[in-house]
Amino acid sequence: MGKLIGRESEKKILEGALKSSRPELIVVYGRRRIGKTFLIDQVYKNHIQFRFSGIHGASLKEQLSNFHLLLSDKRPKLNEPKSWIEAFHHLGKYFDTLKSKKKKVLFIDEFPWLDSRRSKFLPAFDNFWNNYASKREDIIVVVCGSAASYMIQNIVKSKGGLHNRLTQRIQLSPFDLYETEKLLKSIGITKLNRYQIVQLYMTMGGIPHYLEKIVPGESVPQVIDRLCFQKNGFLRTEYDNVFASLFEQYENHEMVVRALASVRKGLTRNQLLSKIKKNSGGRLTKTLLELEQSGFIENYLPYDGIKNSIYRLSDEYSMFYIKYIEKTKPSSRPLWSKMAGKPSYKIWCGYSFETICIKHIEQIKEGLKISGIHSTHGSWIEKNDGNGAQIDLLIDRDDDVINLCEMKFYDAPYTLNKKYAHEIAKKTNVFIESTKTRKSIFVTFITANGLTPNSYAKQYVQNDLTIEDLFKKL
Repeated sequence: MGKLIGRESEKKILEGALKSSRPELIVVYGRRRIGKTFLIDQVYKNHIQFRFSGIHGASLKEQLSNFHLLLSDKRPKLNEPKSWIEAFHHLGKYFDTLKSKKKKVLFIDEFPWLDSRRSKFLPAFDNFWNNYASKREDIIVVVCGSAASYMIQNIVKSKGGLHNRLTQRIQLSPFDLYETEKLLKSIGITKLNRYQIVQLYMTMGGIPHYLEKIVPGESVPQVIDRLCFQKNGFLRTEYDNVFASLFEQYENHEMVVRALASVRKGLTRNQLLSKIKKNSGGRLTKTLLELEQSGFIENYLPYDGIKNSIYRLSDEYSMFYIKYIEKTKPSSRPLWSKMAGKPSYKIWCGYSFETICIKHIEQIKEGLKISGIHSTHGSWIEKNDGNGAQIDLLIDRDDDVINLCEMKFYDAPYTLNKKYAHEIAKKTNVFIESTKTRKSIFVTFITANGLTPNSYAKQYVQNDLTIEDLFKKL
């Protein structure tokens, strides 16, 4: 078992529960392969007194049998429970036998899979918490699940027996670039530079389980060939499980993800409805919310208000799979070096880099030395025939400055030429005229390897950040 990387704020919450003088009900959720179970095991390894996990697709009888087998190791003469009410009664009796005054952890993993139709698991758990666990100051109950929408609806925002009972909530997100680099170093990946790490991040995102599949001594193309394009490559077969394990009617979620993967700049809700040809706006609203809560998409508020809010696919693995993996037959021969050399990949990298930059907005603010200044960020579009413009990331600051961010991913310093410099000047003017802003406009470049110093960069660019800034620890 490896070392726990990052997760400092989450560790603090879990460790704080061990010191509290009250019973604790903690919910931990986040997408599949994100490291939820590993986090809990690492922090509570000396405190877990009982743990059980839901089995995907299992019947009520099978789930209860699994529970019974696990509890039988602690209390051998128990009869197999016929209901969850009876199962939790047995569990309470077991905890009664534990005489230590230290905190005792009950860990229920894959919670949503236990709550199958007609199982009555959730009411039984409500009853166990309200009538037993909440009466004991020495108990921590941790419930964990990948289906974020279920966890939020049934536990975090419960209107039933768990209403306002939750004491702590942890949403586990993918690693940022700093944590990704730290994880790679911990498993012996020390020879890849930061440009190469960003290329890998574009392929699999900051999902710890995916990153751990990388082995020392492989180049980026070798890693991608082995995991994505060989017949049994892990990331070649993973996609089919991602949505099915998280959502009911997951076909709707996958449809939205594919629609967003087909465009560079994101879609409004109405554009999505039109693209996926669905009549039910209510169903789309629920699907979008669930995808957002699970970390697959993000909702970017535009500069001019919420009405044209833009949805953008933010899951790097889904983007890469749909664009490249599923369209390519598996091969035992190297493929990626040739594919990565095509102009279409360079364009795709630009879009993916924009998404990564938006995810690392706090690092960008730190690089601009404006972390202490209140600001909001968003996108802006002016649809005007012959005079339109789009800004994918702007930072609107309370010190009367707006940063208009240009993001470029090249393997060498980016050279700003006369034509593009004039495009930036035009974009800036259209933005000022359209928004009527009186704030100062600072054009900000975020590049992989910096800007080539020339007269255009000096005249048109006020701030110049690189990927080094994106790797900063917050």
